[in-house]
Amino acid sequence: MSWARSSTDLDRRRPGGPGGAYGKLAPVPRWGGAAALPKSLLRRAFERNSLLRQLDWALLALVLALSLVGTLLVWSATAATLREQGSDPHTYLFKQLINIIIGLALMFGVTLLDYRQLRTWAPVVYGVALLGLLAVLAVGIPVNGSKSWINVPGGNQVEPSEFGKLAIILLAAAFLSGMRQANGRPTLRAVGMTLGMAVVPIALVVKEPDLGVTILMLVVVLGLIALSGIKLRWLAGGTAAGTLCVLAVFKLHLLKSYQLGRLTSFLHPDADPLGSGYSAAQAKLAIGSGGLFGQGLFHGSLITGNFIPEQHTDFIFAVAGDELGFVGAAAIILLLALVMLRALRIAARADDVFGMLVASGIVIWFAVQSFINIGMTVGIMPVTGLPLPFVSYGGSAMFADMIAIGVLQTVHRHRSVFG
Repeated sequence: MSWARSSTDLDRRRPGGPGGAYGKLAPVPRWGGAAALPKSLLRRAFERNSLLRQLDWALLALVLALSLVGTLLVWSATAATLREQGSDPHTYLFKQLINIIIGLALMFGVTLLDYRQLRTWAPVVYGVALLGLLAVLAVGIPVNGSKSWINVPGGNQVEPSEFGKLAIILLAAAFLSGMRQANGRPTLRAVGMTLGMAVVPIALVVKEPDLGVTILMLVVVLGLIALSGIKLRWLAGGTAAGTLCVLAVFKLHLLKSYQLGRLTSFLHPDADPLGSGYSAAQAKLAIGSGGLFGQGLFHGSLITGNFIPEQHTDFIFAVAGDELGFVGAAAIILLLALVMLRALRIAARADDVFGMLVASGIVIWFAVQSFINIGMTVGIMPVTGLPLPFVSYGGSAMFADMIAIGVLQTVHRHRSVFG
C-alpha cells in the first residue's frame, strides 16, 4: 500500500478527527457528473438512430401550422355567437386546443410503432371501425339529416366514419401488398378481397347516410388498387363498375331529399338560394367579401353575424376567405399541398409495397377531402359535409388526421436510409 499523499488530499484533511492528526477526508461533491447528464441525454436524443432524428420534422411543422391556423379560425367563427348567448367566447378555442394535444399524443404513440406491425393489426382496426359504424346506426344522433355521431360522456361526440377511412387504407394495403404475382402485380384474389372488404363499411356509411365519406372511401379504394400495379384493363373495369354504382344510386332513388337538394343547388345555384342553396351561396359571398387581405380575425362581417351555417366545421374555409382574404386562403392551400408532398415523398421512399400503399392512401384521403371541402366552399363541388383536414373543428376528425400523420412518421422512420 502506498503512503504517498497528494497536496489535494492533504488540503482536504481536518485536524482533530478520529482518523489521526488530520482527521477524515472531506467528501467531494461530484458536480461534473451532474452537469454532464443533460448533455448526455441531449446527445442520445439526437443520435443517428434516435426517434428525434428519424422524425419528418418538416411534416410535423406543417401540420402544427395548419392546426394553429385552424384553431384561430374556429375561435373567430364561434366567439361572437357565444358572446351573444352569454357563454364563454373562448369555449371552442380551448376545446380545439385540447383536441390538438390529444391528437398529437396519439400521433406520437403511433410513431413509436413499427409500421409493419400495422399489417398484423389491420384486421383488428377494421373490426373496431365496423363496430363503430354499426353502433352509430343503432344509437347515433341525427344531425343535419345524417346519423353519423355517437354521444359519449362529457358532452362530446364521436364520428366512427373518420376512423373507418384509416381502417380501409390499412387493410387494403395489407391485401394488395401481401398477395402478389411473380411479376409484382397484385393477384386477382387480392383485388377481390380489397373490394369485398370495402363494400361493408361503405354500405354502412351509405346507410347513415353520408355522401361525402362514401365518395371519399370509394376514391381511396380505387386509388390504392390503381397504385398497387393492377393491369389497366382491370382498372378500366373497376372504374366502369364504380360509375354504374353511382348511376344506380340515382336510378334507385337512394339519396335522401336533403342530398338531392344539395346536388340540385350545385347544378342550379339560383334555384333555391334561401333553402338548399343557402350555405353554398353565403360561403361564396364570404370568400368574395374578404378581398386580397381579408377583414381581419374577429372582424368578418358575415362570420360575426353567423350567416354561414356550420362555419366552424364544414365551411371553415369561408371564414379564412372572409377574414384572411385571398392571401390567407392561399396560404392554407399551400400548407395542405406541402403536407401531401411530404407524404408523397414518404410513400416514394418506403421500404416495401405495404408502406408505399399506406402512405399513398393517406395522401389520397387528404387530397380528396381537401378538394371537396374547398370546392364546395367556392362552388365547384356540391355540399357534402366533409371537414377540412387539421383546420375544421372536431375531435374525431383531428384524432383521425393526427393518427394518419403518425402512420406516415412510422413509415418514414423505418426506411433503410435516413436523411
